[in-house]
Amino acid sequence: MVRMYASRNLRNCTKDCMCLYVCPTGATDTETGQIDFDKCIGCGDCVRSCPNGAISLIPYTYPPQQPKDDQCVAAVRAISHSKALQEAIAEDAMSTSDDPALFLLMKAVRRSNRLMGEDLVRETGYMLPQSGEVRRLLESLIANPPDGFPVEAARELLGLLRFTE
Repeated sequence: MVRMYASRNLRNCTKDCMCLYVCPTGATDTETGQIDFDKCIGCGDCVRSCPNGAISLIPYTYPPQQPKDDQCVAAVRAISHSKALQEAIAEDAMSTSDDPALFLLMKAVRRSNRLMGEDLVRETGYMLPQSGEVRRLLESLIANPPDGFPVEAARELLGLLRFTE
């Protein structure tokens, strides 16, 4: 049997707090949005009770990342690059516009492109926690952090993850 732990997606959590009532170990904390991995036994009660699907069970260890052929790698990189360019264009439009409606629209476009880019690399298997891609991404963000990026948290995460490559 694969050992699992619960993880909350804060984007989906509306703090309905059903997880607090069903967790047999008290591992959930909606004040901080965290689940205490040391207390979590991976029973899945919180997952089944969450009305928003904000909690998932995640294995402690993952299988090795599958290799991708060159054509797949090139396609993912091209689309990711396109999303990054679109995000930069939206950022530029935000910073140069005096129109509040355009500012809000470009803010949404910027965020949308960021999320689509993240989803793309995750869904194609490049953002598994144990992958070398994640290690390289975190190292690059630590070396050149965007405004507000939690550098210390990224360093701590690098120390906790076990990379397969």
